[in-house]
Amino acid sequence: MSRWTLFSLVLLLGLGLGLLYGWVINPVSYQDTTLDSLRIDFKTDYTLMVAEVYHQTNDLDWAMNRLTLLRGKTPLNIIDEALKFAAQAEYTLPDMFLLRDLHNALKETD
Repeated sequence: MSRWTLFSLVLLLGLGLGLLYGWVINPVSYQDTTLDSLRIDFKTDYTLMVAEVYHQTNDLDWAMNRLTLLRGKTPLNIIDEALKFAAQAEYTLPDMFLLRDLHNALKETD
């Protein structure tokens, strides 16, 4: 058996055993994971995605429902935190405008 054939077989065996271990023997299990467990950068990205959908649909009720999935704070507070982080992380101006538009729409409902 040549060196390359043996190398390929060992490589395939290692890949197969790694997949077997990761998917069958000891798979990852998520328990009670919610959106509020996200880091602030991911929360801001999520909020930006909600703002993008709001910009296209003008459905404020939908946006508020999505933001309440982050739990613990009001939608307006969530937008405030997202705006602060977005400014620190130097998000683009169009993204900042989307967040600001959603913020203003939520402010009008209060």
